[in-house]
Amino acid sequence: MKTRNTRHTRLRRTVIALASSATAVSLTACGVVDGIGGSDAKASPTKGDDIKVGLLLPEKANSRYEKFDYPIIKEQVAELTNNKGQVVYANAEQNAKKQLTQLQQMVDDKVDVLLVDAVDSKSIATGVQKAKDAGIPVIAYDRLAQGPIDAYISFDNELVGEVQGKALLDALGPDASSKKIVMMNGAVTDPNAAQFKAGALTELADKVVIAEKYDTEEWDPVNAKANMEKAIAAIGLNNIAGVYSANDGLAGAVIDVMKTMGVSTVPPVTGQDAELDGVQRIVRGEQYMSVYKSYPQEATAAAEMAVAKVQGRSIEFDALTRDKVDSPTNKKIPSQLVPVVALTKKNIQETVIQDGIYTVKQICTTDNKAACTEIGLK
Repeated sequence: MKTRNTRHTRLRRTVIALASSATAVSLTACGVVDGIGGSDAKASPTKGDDIKVGLLLPEKANSRYEKFDYPIIKEQVAELTNNKGQVVYANAEQNAKKQLTQLQQMVDDKVDVLLVDAVDSKSIATGVQKAKDAGIPVIAYDRLAQGPIDAYISFDNELVGEVQGKALLDALGPDASSKKIVMMNGAVTDPNAAQFKAGALTELADKVVIAEKYDTEEWDPVNAKANMEKAIAAIGLNNIAGVYSANDGLAGAVIDVMKTMGVSTVPPVTGQDAELDGVQRIVRGEQYMSVYKSYPQEATAAAEMAVAKVQGRSIEFDALTRDKVDSPTNKKIPSQLVPVVALTKKNIQETVIQDGIYTVKQICTTDNKAACTEIGLK
């Protein structure tokens, strides 16, 4: 789907990312103002600092959007525009129709540029087209929206799946080929979920027995619990050697079901997003790993892309979008794919703590203090 290097090169990028997981690309000092790069958007190349950035985020169940993405983008836009620019924010709360209404309102209010994290990547296309018809450039944020988007920024989603799959395979050991696992994938309406799955299968296919697999409607842990109960009934609790779980919310649901069913030791379970609950489960040994994605890096770069685009700073914009990605409706979309890090007990200090996502105090609550001491978190 992407114009990119080979899988092995991408895996090496993960190691590189660990050394500088939250170092954002900052090109705002270039000061070059000329024609708009990347597409045929109608934004004026002479637009000044008094700009409005429309930000549409998909839901609140994942704490990252309210805690990191919105505040960081708001702060960065202010910094890039001498406190003259503003962010107009709306959250769809997992409702695709509501998000289309929010997008239309921002078009009516004549924002200068839109950052859109789509609830449904396909249905959002009509709204994207309306924005383009109104001369408003659209940048797909975190999820690849369909329609005539000008740019895309997200994490390297296939690499996320590869990192998860490789970690699970390593945890299963040398005789993995005879072991049964469950795949708990994300929602079919989210294009990222398909990429996570595809990446994971490059590592897992033909190397382990995928006994049951599910696409989790709306990424809802309640649905994941129901699916896991079905998997246990079909396979047998003690016959499940591991679970590929697409994110931490699903991982928590999977682990809860297995513990309720009376498993003596929770088998390796993957995750993603490095949510606080997930990190705490990793500390306790209940969840094997997560994937840490530097939200500060993604959000900062997204704000830089939005401001550069609307101000016509094509050199900066092009430097921020050196990757190329295809969607079902567009080819070679200017993109930035942010690298990711496999998060385990071994590197909590160097990732989420070092980057200021969580403090040791937040992770090492009373119930987790002994486990934290054991792995050196103090």
